[in-house]
Amino acid sequence: MKITVTLNGKRIEAEITPDMMLLDFVRSQGMKSVKRGCDTGNCGLCTLWLDDKPVLSCSTLAARANGKKVTTLEGVQEEAKEFSDFLAGEGADQCGFCSPGFIMAVLALKKENPNPTAEEMKEYLAGNLCRCTGYQSQYRALCKYFGIQEV
Repeated sequence: MKITVTLNGKRIEAEITPDMMLLDFVRSQGMKSVKRGCDTGNCGLCTLWLDDKPVLSCSTLAARANGKKVTTLEGVQEEAKEFSDFLAGEGADQCGFCSPGFIMAVLALKKENPNPTAEEMKEYLAGNLCRCTGYQSQYRALCKYFGIQEV
């Protein structure tokens, strides 16, 4: 089947199989920031934006992106670098494997709700797993980033 998507601002027509996952499609187009972690929609490594909303691409069929805008970390490099530099400055980065999905989720939260409460932030980012850390450094950095009083 043929799909047409706008991937990071570029219109693409491609032939896919009906069961192809969006993760596999964007990686086949060279978007290597989108990573495979659990293949069950539980870790957040594959997070990208579909029409500006975060989705888990390992559990989304590529066919669902037909006619839509798909954004990966490669499409928001300036924003991503700014936030990534902030995380590093706060000592909240680790190995980096989970960073692309985490950054996409944080940037989506910032667009959707620039002034979240601590609970809203925790709920929004609950599906992002980092196997290196106990999350405290990330949590403190995010509180600072969003101007939230730590609880």
